[in-house]
Amino acid sequence: MPEATAADLLFHPATELADMVRRGDVSARELVDASLERIEDLNPQLNAFIHLEADEARAQADAIGADDDRPFAGVPIAIKDIGPPWAGKPLTFGAELFGDFVPEFDGAVVRRFKDAGFVLVGKTNTPEYGILPVTEPRRHGPSRNPWDPDRTPGGSSGGSAAATAAGMVPIGHGNDGGGSIRIPAACCGLVGLKPSRGRVSLAPTLGESFLVTDGVLSRTVKDTAHSLDVLAGYEVGDMAWAPPPDRPFAAAVERDPQPMRIGMSCLPPIETAVDPANVEAVRETGRLLESLGHSVEEVDPPWQIPELFPIFTKIWAVGIGMTVLFASQISGREPTQDAMEPLSWELYRQGSQTSAYEHAQAMVAIQAYARQLVAFLSSYDAFLTPMLAQRPTPIGEMDPGLGMEAFARAGRFTPFTAVLNVTGQPAISLPIDQGEDGLPSAVQLIGRPAGEWPLLALSAQLERARPWADRRPSLA
Repeated sequence: MPEATAADLLFHPATELADMVRRGDVSARELVDASLERIEDLNPQLNAFIHLEADEARAQADAIGADDDRPFAGVPIAIKDIGPPWAGKPLTFGAELFGDFVPEFDGAVVRRFKDAGFVLVGKTNTPEYGILPVTEPRRHGPSRNPWDPDRTPGGSSGGSAAATAAGMVPIGHGNDGGGSIRIPAACCGLVGLKPSRGRVSLAPTLGESFLVTDGVLSRTVKDTAHSLDVLAGYEVGDMAWAPPPDRPFAAAVERDPQPMRIGMSCLPPIETAVDPANVEAVRETGRLLESLGHSVEEVDPPWQIPELFPIFTKIWAVGIGMTVLFASQISGREPTQDAMEPLSWELYRQGSQTSAYEHAQAMVAIQAYARQLVAFLSSYDAFLTPMLAQRPTPIGEMDPGLGMEAFARAGRFTPFTAVLNVTGQPAISLPIDQGEDGLPSAVQLIGRPAGEWPLLALSAQLERARPWADRRPSLA
């Protein structure tokens, strides 16, 4: 394959690459070799990957022929170093305390990726325990944004976002407990869907999660929809699951939706300023939606309550504390202050000092808040907000060494995201524009509970009206 073609190849959407393999236009081995070549060239600058499986990936690719009809046969993918286990591969959560832990089994998400024909090439960087919306762990060092290496690619799926945006892989795995798919998608000019609560199983490690779900970072809404068809569905032992759609999610992107009633707001759920460029992206998207036949109403949701951030922090701290205890159990090391970053230590300390009654009270309070908010948002077919309150921040701006100050800065950077993990609704980041600073400008669309299908249909209509998949960062 000519060098220029190899460099361009992985900027094709994943669904197109799978079609190319089936037609015999390119082999799975050529795709994997191109991916490994890009990683070798660009990873020293971006630090997106922290572990590679080059030989295994090549062997898997060699076993895939043009007669393989799996939906993503031969397509390379990156796996985030938090969440679903990958048998025989290190799992560190970006934390020293995990040591050299290697799980012995695949999680359901990894198994479904493999069953769909994806070739897993390696693990990507993440902040320690996935806490921050930037990817700068002490253990692995910072990942950088291919649009501007002095800026963050976001977090916590920042390594996967940087790898996908730079063309190291055409698609990357991520998960989202407070915005961790949507935030890096916004920073890196990608599509990032947080599926509904219970849509993607966390088997076999968890029966359910109040906040966290898995998904992908991709170039197109079509790739995201097809990937959701791969990942969605019940696994044995799940405590709860979202009702399946009547038709595949992939069908949602094939035609324009009927006119929708869409709410729009730039009021963040916590008090903070919103960058004018991000506000303008929302207003321009609102005008575009109206031109496509939709009704757009600007209205402020009842989501700005003073106690929201403290309540969420209490619940979040308990979750971090549980992860720290898990790391301690598997490594045999005590969770001491020296064994983790200052922010992780402070959240672990807060979590360990929260009683069961206090945690239960916080959960009751936040669920009551969620019910009121879902009732308001569900009066619209979709709801439009900024994705971020600020432009992608410089590396070091949210240094975890700052402790809880870094956590406060995170809230001011990404106030629009975690509230949708609380409500459990689907939400998607779309790279609708490019700012004057050369960085992507993204908006967030929120769907009704279990409403990924109409949300994907609306997102695909926007993509057809304002295509973004051909944009490439200068580093690429």
